[in-house]
Amino acid sequence: MAADTSVEILQKVLENEILQTTKVVEEHLDAEMQKLDQMDEDELERLKQRRLEALKKAKQQKQEWLSKGHGEYREIPSERDFFQEVKESKNVVCHFYRDTTFRCQIMDKHLTVLAKKHVETKFLKLNAEKSPFLCERLRIKVIPTLALIKDGKSQDYVVGFTDLGNTDDFTTETLEWRLGCADIINYSGNLMEPPFQNQKKFGTSFTKLEKKTIRGKIYDSDSDDD
Repeated sequence: MAADTSVEILQKVLENEILQTTKVVEEHLDAEMQKLDQMDEDELERLKQRRLEALKKAKQQKQEWLSKGHGEYREIPSERDFFQEVKESKNVVCHFYRDTTFRCQIMDKHLTVLAKKHVETKFLKLNAEKSPFLCERLRIKVIPTLALIKDGKSQDYVVGFTDLGNTDDFTTETLEWRLGCADIINYSGNLMEPPFQNQKKFGTSFTKLEKKTIRGKIYDSDSDDD
């Protein structure tokens, strides 16, 4: 009996919260409608022109990004290309990979999706074995690693899958959230709620990191099939 009473109280509380939220939304809409009703034709025309101008600027910005190689996930052949690409764009995600590391292929799959969705950011990949100077300069020690570059400077790194729920089965949304935390993409979700936080348990497919040599440099491989 007590349990039934508690459920009824909880239902009433939830119903009240929903009603209050609905009321706030309706009041906001009413206020916006009232503003529009009070505008004369000249004010409405100016509002229309401002919105059209904003759309025009957004379209021009997108075209500029696309002309610089945004909108697709692509490989660059050398370290020299890296510096030129970073110089051209404000936000860059660069995946340092190795052909023999299967987790790099997992990362490729997700980055391909995000590159198309987040045109505001440039998505690149660079073979770590062909870029020893850059790996040393950026202190790339684990493969795969994402270097997050803003305004030509390294701002953050996604090292392995540790920040992605510690599993090979992380979702594209999880990687998107992590990049949003670094402010390297325009993220519309809630940064305080990682997509994987509601999972009962995270994957535990990591193995002990093995030392790998790339042109005389020692790297850790975040993979167990090398």
